[in-house]
Amino acid sequence: MGHRALVAYGRPDDRYELRYSHWGGETLSLAEKITRQRPLADGAVTAELLAPAVTHDRILADYLDPCVYEALYVVSPETGHAVTPYRVCWLEWGDGRDGGRGAIVAVSPGRPDRRFRTWFRATKTVLGDVVEMGALSRRAALAYLEARLCEERDGTVYSYGRAARPSEDGPRPDHWPEDGSSNS
Repeated sequence: MGHRALVAYGRPDDRYELRYSHWGGETLSLAEKITRQRPLADGAVTAELLAPAVTHDRILADYLDPCVYEALYVVSPETGHAVTPYRVCWLEWGDGRDGGRGAIVAVSPGRPDRRFRTWFRATKTVLGDVVEMGALSRRAALAYLEARLCEERDGTVYSYGRAARPSEDGPRPDHWPEDGSSNS
């Protein structure tokens, strides 16, 4: 199964080259292993490109499936291969009704990462229980979780894949029908 991570290497044209790491999402240790001398972290990141020139928004909407990836690393070659690690959060519960809803949160490896993952799992689990008990609507729970991630953790909420594109069936999950405003 692995602990998948997407690694985005910055380019001079403000786009990114995307690569894959099968185990890079486990502990965020790639943040310390990717260097100017070892840009692929001694083979922990595949040499094969997933995509050669992708904008930041397209990374989230077209490549970073929150059901598949656990981490995103953004590498800045201009600053000596400085790496910013992000935890990928799947913002859905068991039935995966809106499976393409996710968030990224910048987290340092080690203890801060463990604390964040524990906080996220606990918060999401409690909200799921509250929804199951009928005390809160699914939509209200999702809005609360997104707000906590954005306001308290400086996260970025996004819609992936089909969920990121408008359809005839209704508004995108990141647009509220009442006012048409974006929640991302």
